[in-house]
Amino acid sequence: MVGTPIAMGKPYRPKDHYFQKAKQEGLRARSAFKVDEILKRFPIVRKGTTVLDLGAAPGGFLQILADSVGPSGRVVGVDIVAIRPFTQKHVTTAVLDVLAEDFDAKLRALHDGPYDAVISDMAPKTSGIKATDEARSLRLAGKAMEVAVSRGRPGSSFVAKLFMGGDFEEFRGQVRAHYEDVKVVRPEATRGASMEVYLVGLRLKAAAP
Repeated sequence: MVGTPIAMGKPYRPKDHYFQKAKQEGLRARSAFKVDEILKRFPIVRKGTTVLDLGAAPGGFLQILADSVGPSGRVVGVDIVAIRPFTQKHVTTAVLDVLAEDFDAKLRALHDGPYDAVISDMAPKTSGIKATDEARSLRLAGKAMEVAVSRGRPGSSFVAKLFMGGDFEEFRGQVRAHYEDVKVVRPEATRGASMEVYLVGLRLKAAAP
């Protein structure tokens, strides 16, 4: 995860129910339950598919995705901080800055083919200034969508975390321009004080000739 989650009014409780459940189940982060719920609600990942996880540290999403695609699939996870290595051979991780000029080239060096799903859990370092944090969140989500549209195969899926407010509706419209269906999801594991939601783009439209 890039940065830290935003808090709106309620005290931060690092060891809540989902934290304890993640620890019991050997998951690296409570956020694993968020992507698990999304995958159960929408058939965006299956055995043998190739998935990109942006903002993947510490690896909670990667654990769920690795199990979902199985050894016949592939998962690529990147973040601005190092991710503890995985033993599964079908999981590749790297330290990359999505906003760096050479990001696209370095990502292609990790996997040159198309993706069946691009999933972003990136979040900015929060400033406490609502408009600023929303703008930074949208910038990361926008980059994730750019990658999903350029590297996703027709019919692929896109998932991105972002903060509600600001230009959210405009961004949802941009996602709708590329995907046949768009859903807004607030997973049960989301902290009560958080303004974050996930936009889910289903079935990437084929590029115009």
